[in-house]
Amino acid sequence: MPTIIDKLSDALHLHSHQSTFDSKVTVIFVLGGPGAGKGTQCARLVEDFSFSHLSAGDLLRAEQHREGSEYGQLIQTCIKEGSIVPMEVTVKLLENAMTATLAERRSGEGWTDGRGRFLIDGFPRKMDQAEKFEHDVGKATAVLFFSTTQEVMLDRLLERGKTSGREDDNVESIKKRFNTYKEQTMPVIEHYEKLGKVIEIDSSVSIEEVHQKTRSAVAKLLSGSTA
Repeated sequence: MPTIIDKLSDALHLHSHQSTFDSKVTVIFVLGGPGAGKGTQCARLVEDFSFSHLSAGDLLRAEQHREGSEYGQLIQTCIKEGSIVPMEVTVKLLENAMTATLAERRSGEGWTDGRGRFLIDGFPRKMDQAEKFEHDVGKATAVLFFSTTQEVMLDRLLERGKTSGREDDNVESIKKRFNTYKEQTMPVIEHYEKLGKVIEIDSSVSIEEVHQKTRSAVAKLLSGSTA
C-alpha cells in the first residue's frame, strides 16, 4: 500500500519530467577547450542567424558580483580554483536567461510563434550538467565543437590575458582549465557524437575561415530543423 510520502514523491517525479522548453526552441551547445574561439564565433553567428548568445561563464561571472546573490561566494571560489560550479546553479541561470529572452518576444528569423534559437557557450562541461539541462530545460538540437591544439589555446589565452582582466587568464589557472576540459568535457562531446549531434570545426585556422565553415554548417542545420 503506497504511503502519502510515496505518492508525493511520485507526483514530484512526474512533475519534474516536464522540461521548460519544447522543440520550438533551438538550442545549440558550443564547446571547445579554453581559447578555442567559442565566444568570437558565437558573436558572428548572432549576426548571421539572430541567435541569442548565452555564455554560461558570463552569466556566472555576472552572478558572482550581483548584490545579494546567494551563489556569489561559491562561484568566486570555483572560478579561482578552475573547478566546475554546481550544475543546479548554472542550469538555473541559463533557464532564467532563456525565459527572459523569450519574454522579450523578439521579431526576426527564428523568433516568431513562440520559437527561439539559442547558442549556449561553454556548457555543458560535464555529463551530469548535460543530463540536468535536457531533463529540466530542453533538448539540445546540436553541439558545435571547436577543436584545436593545446598550444594554440595557450597562446591565445595568454594574449587575451594581457587585456581581458579575467582572473583565470594566467598560466596556472589555464593549466587547471585544460585538465578539467580533458577529463570532464570531452566525455560530453563523445556522448553527443554517438547521438549524431556533433558538428566539429577545426578552429586552428584564421577567424575568417572558421566563421565560413561554421556559418555553412549552422545554415544547413537550421534549414533541417525548420523544415
